[in-house]
Amino acid sequence: MPPNAFARAATARIQILAPAAELDFLDTQSIVLPVPVTPLEAWTLMHARPLPGLKLAFWLRDAISACFGVKRIGGITSKPHTGVQPGDKLDFFLVEAVSDTVLTLTVRDRHLDVMTCITSSAGVLSVTSSVKTRNRFGRAYMIPVRPAHKLIVALSLKRLKQALEQRRAAV
Repeated sequence: MPPNAFARAATARIQILAPAAELDFLDTQSIVLPVPVTPLEAWTLMHARPLPGLKLAFWLRDAISACFGVKRIGGITSKPHTGVQPGDKLDFFLVEAVSDTVLTLTVRDRHLDVMTCITSSAGVLSVTSSVKTRNRFGRAYMIPVRPAHKLIVALSLKRLKQALEQRRAAV
């Protein structure tokens, strides 16, 4: 796919919390899909096998954040999700929008707002996360989360692509 087409497909229908200049964190990562998948299918496949250390990372997050009055989230489950509607919960995320091309998830608390938008369009799957912090704790929280999030998404997309390549080879 030519670079310009990739860029156009990767940004199709992406939703973010606010204009980019107003965000405290914005990250978009994309892969070219070997076979088509919906964003919900991609979410389920990415979390079917948890990344090593992710359970510990969520436990540490919960233990530290609870000291500051932040609700425990427990992490992301590996259970398959076959259908969700706006207003449903997908683990600790609120489903804001869902279709064959877009899955938008949010978490809002007194420290920060988070939106993760997964899009699947023109053979490209993108994961975009945007964050707007509300106070000092939210800004401090993002110091370790910023690089960790980028790594987790990159590894999850790599695993997703491998799983989809295996699916394609099996056909």
